[in-house]
Amino acid sequence: MPVGPLKQHLLKKIADACRAAFQHSPEELEIGFPPDLQFGHFAVGCFSLSKKLRRNPAEIAKSIAAGIASDDVILKATAAGPYINCTLHPGRLFGDLLAGISSAGETYGDSHAGAGLRAMVEYLSPNTNKPLHLGHLRNAALGIAVSRMLAAAGHPVVKSILINDRGVHICKSMLAWERFAGGATPQSEGVKGDHFVGRWYVRYAIESEKDAALEKGIQEMLQKWESGDLDTLALWKRMNRWVYDGFAETYRSFGMDFDVFYYESETYKLGKDVIAAGLQKGVFATDERGNTVFHLPEKQFGLEKNGSPKKVTVLRPDGTSLYITQDIGTAILKVTEHHLDISVYVVGSEQEHHFKCLFAILDALGYAWAPNCRHLSYGMVYLPEGKMKSREGKVVDADDLIAAMVELAEEEIRRRDAEKRLSEEEIRHRAAVIGVGAIKYYLLRVRPTQSINFDPAESISFDGFTGPYCQYAYARIFGILEKAGRRGLLEQEADFGLLGNLEELLLLKMLIQFPEELASGVAEYNPSRVAVHVFNTARAFNQFYNKHAVIQADSPPLAAARLALIRATAAVLKRGLELLGIGVLENM
Repeated sequence: MPVGPLKQHLLKKIADACRAAFQHSPEELEIGFPPDLQFGHFAVGCFSLSKKLRRNPAEIAKSIAAGIASDDVILKATAAGPYINCTLHPGRLFGDLLAGISSAGETYGDSHAGAGLRAMVEYLSPNTNKPLHLGHLRNAALGIAVSRMLAAAGHPVVKSILINDRGVHICKSMLAWERFAGGATPQSEGVKGDHFVGRWYVRYAIESEKDAALEKGIQEMLQKWESGDLDTLALWKRMNRWVYDGFAETYRSFGMDFDVFYYESETYKLGKDVIAAGLQKGVFATDERGNTVFHLPEKQFGLEKNGSPKKVTVLRPDGTSLYITQDIGTAILKVTEHHLDISVYVVGSEQEHHFKCLFAILDALGYAWAPNCRHLSYGMVYLPEGKMKSREGKVVDADDLIAAMVELAEEEIRRRDAEKRLSEEEIRHRAAVIGVGAIKYYLLRVRPTQSINFDPAESISFDGFTGPYCQYAYARIFGILEKAGRRGLLEQEADFGLLGNLEELLLLKMLIQFPEELASGVAEYNPSRVAVHVFNTARAFNQFYNKHAVIQADSPPLAAARLALIRATAAVLKRGLELLGIGVLENM
């Protein structure tokens, strides 16, 4: 009997007692946990009943508790102020719940809430003029986690990426390479392709301060590109290929993957026809300067100081498009191609206004799916050096950070492997799992909207609120289970009635709450709900294990019961970390 039926059993008993005492059938009762689990395993507040019955909630709780008879599930029910505390038979509480987790296996916590609702998560959005940076890693960590969490909720998920591969900034890298590279390539320089191209973007910034005429060269190159000049297009394709090859390496090292690739060079003309049709229908208007504009809804955006509607330009007077033009077209294209019900855009908080405008326009155009478009906004990431500035070449490079974190993990692994039992291959494997996991966890452990001060040394620690701490708890349990298996304890009959001390109850509580935290995380598009819960579960396990013997328990039936408890804990830790895109190790 998993937790759902157990709770339903309790609620039915409470409802029956309420009808007997007050001739009233409660419509909705919230079941949770008492502040101290020694008072009971579950608690129900009587505040809503108090309003209905016009009685003191403590009086109601006392009357209902008195009417709940013990049975094969409920040991006793007591009143504590306005709460009804229910204590279950430990054998049923632990036995049924642990059996339910075991039978669910890797799907524990999954639901069918999103079944049939197809979702696309668009994340990363890199530019092909520079390598990925720390901000991109936060974007990717969120995109990976949200995609996996939505899939766990039953949504068919499509992961997409929109690559900004055109425009003035791209031409800057191209012109600098053409003028100053002397034919150098990533291969000739022994440099990763995206890093190589990024050098020329920085070089342009340096040279343009010396020679203002370079700006004219940029405009000419952009015009050639847009007119289809073959030489310009050939250079553009060549340099983009260098970047894509470099990006692919970073994708692999950080665990990113995409089902669909969109390119701005292919989408920048989209949206013009939609705007033309919307102009005819009165969705858009033409302002005094000849711009095609959309008047933003007053209720959502307010008015200008002079009382006129706020507006956003969607087409210039010469008919050329803006970012929002192509975003309108791309949004429609995505839904058309992939039959989407939900579109999630993982983009930094500086674009909040842009997406509010975009979604308002799509809604005004009459698209039924527009209310299901979501901007997953996230805050900045800082290092002690301060805010990242890629134009000046002061970017916190993603590859460098990943390499540094893996190196830190490797140093810790070598320190722990004093007897040098591990092969170099195993050391490198563990370091990659721990180092990348440390980055992801640190970036996901707070709400997306919160800015982060990223501390590499803190993030890699095996103690504290970190990914390695959670990974180590899993590895520790795996080691216990492996040792118990060699001693034949896993085949012993468990007596779950022997469980029930405070640490066991707190650990079981964490296991019970995992599906609820996952569901809340999905509803909020907030992976930190899962990240925090995984940490709390790891901490509850350590508190339990530091106080109570498992393999050396007082009897084999008790040992078997505790082994079942920690096996379920390992399953929850692994599942939670995997949802965050973080790997686990059986030994650390």
